[in-house]
Amino acid sequence: MRIALSVEYDGSAYCGWQLQAHSPSVQAVLEQALAGIACEPIRVVAAGRTDTGVHALGQVVHFDTTAERPQRAWLRGANTRLPGDVRIVAAQPVADDFHARFSALSRAYRYLILNRPQAPAVGHARVAWEPRPLDAQAMHAAAQSLLGEHDFSAFRAAACQSRSPWRNLVQLDVRRHGPWLVIDAKANAFLHHMVRNLVGTLLDIGTGDQPVEWASQLLAGRDRTQAGRTAPAAGLYLTAVQYPPHYGVEPPPPLLPV
Repeated sequence: MRIALSVEYDGSAYCGWQLQAHSPSVQAVLEQALAGIACEPIRVVAAGRTDTGVHALGQVVHFDTTAERPQRAWLRGANTRLPGDVRIVAAQPVADDFHARFSALSRAYRYLILNRPQAPAVGHARVAWEPRPLDAQAMHAAAQSLLGEHDFSAFRAAACQSRSPWRNLVQLDVRRHGPWLVIDAKANAFLHHMVRNLVGTLLDIGTGDQPVEWASQLLAGRDRTQAGRTAPAAGLYLTAVQYPPHYGVEPPPPLLPV
């Protein structure tokens, strides 16, 4: 039997999603909790491997098991075995050909920036902070020049293992809500550090250090060494993964303060 889960977590205390030999990971604590319910080893596959300090509100995973358990066992039972910063928010049986990673049509991320002179005290590990005034309109205008299917080599990490730098970016919106800037990104998939590198470039434009046209110039140049900074992990959230409707796996409703 194949089970799909929607998982929410605060990534502050973890080395990221993926199993690591000497560091705590979200995958490790989730597999341990599920194994306790299944009474057998469980290996989960995720839609996206979030980095150290990155959070998720709509991570999707699947796993196979021979254990027959009611849905509430995978949901409530496993949650009693999880630390407070990781929660399963939905569980359902799915078709055997469903794959959390390869069946996904798109992934959506949200990046939160507190734009004020003082750094945040509450939630400082869950938002990014920029003390200098940011021009959200300029950032949004620059972001629109990056939409479409392109070679995003200028915005991929040096350690990125993807075979191709081509991605289809369908949304990159920048909006201001008082002292908050919210950046929403959606694509068929993202390269390693791609969202954080995009945000870093937009931040340099928002502060006036670079012109609006710089973003499109970087995209055309395909040179990561010429692009902007990598924005901090703390502000980044995996918010939703979209699948073909026939699988019946729906993204959770958004749950963010902005």
